[in-house]
Amino acid sequence: MNTKSLARTALIAAVYTAVCIALPFLSYNVIQIRFSEALTLLPVLMPEAIIGLTIGCFLSNLIGTFLGTTLPLDIFVGTFATFLAAVVTRRLAGLRWNRLAIPAMLPPILFNALIVGAELTYLYSNRFTVEIFAFNAVTIAIGQFISCALGVVLVWLIEKNPSLKRHLQ
Repeated sequence: MNTKSLARTALIAAVYTAVCIALPFLSYNVIQIRFSEALTLLPVLMPEAIIGLTIGCFLSNLIGTFLGTTLPLDIFVGTFATFLAAVVTRRLAGLRWNRLAIPAMLPPILFNALIVGAELTYLYSNRFTVEIFAFNAVTIAIGQFISCALGVVLVWLIEKNPSLKRHLQ
């Protein structure tokens, strides 16, 4: 990894973490809109975003645990969901719908809905039921959809701006 890629990786991790910390009431609840998840579409543009997002999610969940807003299990489960989503998002880098990276929204939405939805059901329920899991998965998916829609706009803005696009090469 060259210096430029390392700097981008660190910047993505730092921005992800800073946005979570700046908006804890939205980032660390059972029903959440983690606006930092808009960055989960960045693997469409650069592979180093996978590592940056993973580190940012890990740090955010670690800090959330110290703040008492996240349980320790989420440090690993939530980070794993973000890592898987970032890897699959990177594989969808070339797919577009109406010239927008809309297909890249699906991995962060689905992985977080299923994995974090199952985690929340396990942690906060006396028993695992399809109904409770479905509720948790849907609420996570809604928050992810909002964040990822912003991510599609972010990718579009970067791709349309020659100055920003040049910095990704």
